Amino acid sequence: MKLTPYWLDTAEPSGDYRRNPVPETVDVAIIGAGFTGLSAALEFSKQGASVAVLERHTVGWGASGRNGGMATTGLAIGFNTAVKRYGGTRAVEMFREYNDAIDTIEKLVHDNGIDCDYKRHGKLSLAFHPSHYEGMLRSQEQLAGLADYHVTTITKSEIQSEIGTDFYHGAMLDPLGAGLHVGKFVHGLARAASDAGAVLCEDAAVTELKKVSGAVHDVHTTRGIVRAKQVLAATSGYTGPVTPWLQRRVIPVGSFIIVTEPLPEDVVNRILPNRRQASDSKMLTYYFRITPDNRLLFGGRARFALSSPDSDVKSGEILRKAMLELFPYLSTARVDYTWGGLVDLSMDQMVHAGQHDGLFYSLCYSGHGVQMAAHMGKKMASYMGGDRSANVWEDLKNPPVPGHFGPPWFLPFIGGAAKIIDRIS
Repeated sequence: MKLTPYWLDTAEPSGDYRRNPVPETVDVAIIGAGFTGLSAALEFSKQGASVAVLERHTVGWGASGRNGGMATTGLAIGFNTAVKRYGGTRAVEMFREYNDAIDTIEKLVHDNGIDCDYKRHGKLSLAFHPSHYEGMLRSQEQLAGLADYHVTTITKSEIQSEIGTDFYHGAMLDPLGAGLHVGKFVHGLARAASDAGAVLCEDAAVTELKKVSGAVHDVHTTRGIVRAKQVLAATSGYTGPVTPWLQRRVIPVGSFIIVTEPLPEDVVNRILPNRRQASDSKMLTYYFRITPDNRLLFGGRARFALSSPDSDVKSGEILRKAMLELFPYLSTARVDYTWGGLVDLSMDQMVHAGQHDGLFYSLCYSGHGVQMAAHMGKKMASYMGGDRSANVWEDLKNPPVPGHFGPPWFLPFIGGAAKIIDRIS
């Protein structure tokens, strides 16, 4: 069993950027070579700006290479909650932004010739409790009435047409959800950004930001200092003490994944006959899909802990038990991969993007980063160029997490509360 992400292990690297020298001056310095940073770098470079992408590890090492490979519709908080919190008009605007984000991925794939197994098989949201299915029925009605957007609900008695388990109490199907090989996608973005003129610098950890004036910063890295007219922090769940204001607003939660050996076609057809991207409605959610080579990818918040080899193995064991609870006929299936990564949550589970004290940022994708990170990278290039309408999240309040100044000491308490909620359900 490999303790490395399946996506990165099965993708051809776009290049070796460890020896690219850090430029002395650029128009834009971007911290992080994931979807946000690379998408922004590509867009800035196409506009003629000089760009340096500064990455602590290697391209896609963080959340962009450690996720489930799902680009799915819908807000993290759910449409019903968004309507209650922000009103119908604003909720529709936010909902549509997620659909636009999937379109952004599709356009990036098409325009840059990225071969990453991108397909729209649809998103299957699974009801863990009968009341959750009732909520899906309300969402279906509200989406149709407020957004003229139509999804399908599936009763428990009909669910076998979509998934080979009786574990759930119904489902909601959105036809626009997509899946992709995120390792191939992130390296395709890196190749496109580099070809457009962006300088990608791996093994170039940012150690300090020194503000010169306005948005101009001297960005100190382990491989040199670059002066940038603008700086974009694209660090998601790996936001750290270099940007303390942001660190206080990001809750880094571990999310873990296992991937089985390639499965026979008849078994795959039993698990997810229509190859949907699937997730359930628990607080400690499970999400799963079939990979391009017929493996089952099964992930979730197995433990509220940070990723490490020991933590990943323990989480993998928990996920395998959960997988067999849903699909007991996989008892003899070998697990080939297990790994963990960090999801960047915020207090309100909403995207947060904007500018603070001259530093631009886009993060807090709350488990929906595949589509929204790639989308917001492109949007931030416009926003940083002066188009404030490009950032629909700008007006959201972004309070710090009380008592959060460094490592997330509070994760066990969040995990304990989530387990209690799921048990009550």
